[in-house]
Amino acid sequence: MVKNMILVGLGSFFGGMVRYSVSYLIGRYITSPFPLATFIVNVLGCLIIGFVSGLPVFASLGTSNRLLLTAGLCGGFTTFSTFISENVMFFKDGRPTTALLYIIGSIVAGFLAVVIGQLIAKLF
Repeated sequence: MVKNMILVGLGSFFGGMVRYSVSYLIGRYITSPFPLATFIVNVLGCLIIGFVSGLPVFASLGTSNRLLLTAGLCGGFTTFSTFISENVMFFKDGRPTTALLYIIGSIVAGFLAVVIGQLIAKLF
């Protein structure tokens, strides 16, 4: 159990660093009133976890490596708390339509990204 906790922590550390880097680059080059960086990171994280979990070798990686990649790396890369916080802000700012579109769009895009990731993984 301790080994798995350490691996998940390491994966989360690297996932968080990559999330920060991607969010920084998106924010630097794309100006948007919509939280585009969080949306892209979360959908990309769904695509990655779908791809990784859909790989034929995934089951043979062992529990520790699967946890490192999914709960660790992908969990650290995506950000549910920021997503929720941004939606609360939209509601407080009187923009419920934006919040609802963001919520629905994120769920639909995330679902499709996992499915697409799994389909891509089948090609390997």
